[in-house]
Parts: sequence; C-alpha cells; structure tokens
Amino acid sequence: MKKSDLIFTTALIAAAIILTSVLATATVGATSAEPAQAAAGTIARGKFLVDIMGCHDCHTPWKIGPKGPEMDMSRALSGHPEELTMPPAPALPPGPWVASAAGTMTAWAGPWGVSFTMNLTPDKETGLGDWTLEQFIATMKTGKDRGKGRALLPPMPYFNLAKLSDEDIASVFAYLQSLPPMKNRVPQPIDPPEGR
Repeated sequence: MKKSDLIFTTALIAAAIILTSVLATATVGATSAEPAQAAAGTIARGKFLVDIMGCHDCHTPWKIGPKGPEMDMSRALSGHPEELTMPPAPALPPGPWVASAAGTMTAWAGPWGVSFTMNLTPDKETGLGDWTLEQFIATMKTGKDRGKGRALLPPMPYFNLAKLSDEDIASVFAYLQSLPPMKNRVPQPIDPPEGR
C-alpha cells in the first residue's frame, strides 16, 4: 500500500469515527429530551381539554368580582370549599325546575340529593394524589368512583367524557397531576330525603 493511500485510509477511518461519535452524541441528546417533550405535550393537551370541556365551570369555585361572578383561579380545580357549609337545599315546587346550585357553582341539589364537586388537584389526602391513571380512566368510562364505587352525580357529564379516548383521558390526568396540590376536603354527597 502506498503511503498516500495509507494516509487517505487513516483519515477516512478517523473521519468516520468522529462522525459516528458526533451522531451518537446527538442521538443521545435527542432521545433524552424526547420523553420530557412528550410529557410536556401530554400535559399541554390535558390543559387544553380541561379548558374546553368546562371542568373549571364546576370544579373551580366562583366568587363575586368587580364585574359579577367569576372563577376564583387561586383555587383552580380544588372543588367545593370545605369551609363553606351549605344549608339545606331549597325545596322546589313540582314543575320544570328540578335543581339548584350554590353561588360557588360547586354544590348542586336535585332529586339525586346534594352533590359537591371534587378536588381535582393532586393532594394525596383530599384530591387525586393517590389515584392511578387506570382508576381515573375507569371513573371517566363508567361514571363510578374509581370505576367501581359510588355513581358520579349531576352535574358531572361522565356520559360525555366516556367518549374520550384513553389517550385524551390520560392527558387530562397528566395535566391534573401537574397542578400544585391544594388541601381541600370536599363533603360527601347527601342522599335525597326518603320518600322523594
């Protein structure tokens, strides 16, 4: 082999080693960033779904602001305020009116009794912090707490949410789990009086 061929071959091998090293480094960097980007995309999708599906309408307490009723975003998705003890629901006469709602939009009364909107923040004691993704999907698909407990009560539109794909429900769950946990123990539902 000529000296010039040897130099060319050595240079070619060195260039291949350097190129392989650069590509491997770029690939490692790309793959380590991909899960974080995917998680951020999932959370962003979940926030989008929560916003457009009206979850805040009932799970974020309302307050009176300078222009009238508005959502109290300092308590976003924390459910019915535990310090707000509700009086008995007003009795409605027979007719087309069948429900009443608290000014916070977090307590609802009707033929089913009284329901209080749940704390959706990831607090482990009072919210969704100890829930699994599987339990959340089961709740949305069956309309029962964790897929096997008490039935979800009005105004929760589980029958609409059940039509979401598991991937979309997982995005909603990822977003809810990304929120700051807020300790807020929501009361248990109140059954309707007997004979109703």
